[in-house]
Amino acid sequence: MTLAEEFRSRNFSIYGQWTGVICIILCLAVGIANIFSFNAGRIVFSCICIASGLVLVFVEVPFLLRICPTSEKFDAFIRRFTTNYMRAAVYIIMSAVQWVSIVTGASSLIAAAVFLLIASLFYALAGVKSQDFVGSKTLGGQGIAQMIV
Repeated sequence: MTLAEEFRSRNFSIYGQWTGVICIILCLAVGIANIFSFNAGRIVFSCICIASGLVLVFVEVPFLLRICPTSEKFDAFIRRFTTNYMRAAVYIIMSAVQWVSIVTGASSLIAAAVFLLIASLFYALAGVKSQDFVGSKTLGGQGIAQMIV
């Protein structure tokens, strides 16, 4: 299945996964950008945003769990997020934390909060519509991870 066919499938988990990839890039970018502020609270939220982005890398690109040396405990933690509802939950929690960052003043961390919320909504819609989680083949979904072994 090509990338265009994946998007035409109308499976919201595919949309959620690709929005998650945008969230990874955005969390890392705005986290690094805001870490250089002189606001101690914003620095804390920036570190949380960077950590969220790094966790999402392993959640959304399962191929990396095979090639990166990680602990069994971390692998077990990441493998919890295999259903649409669990992914929606982790995204909504990460989004809520970034929305709380408004307490330290408006910053670009709000963009990360918005995109995390959108990804959460896509996964929640997939769960409500009883769509099975389908990982994108481009990101290491069905088939690619098994080919490496």
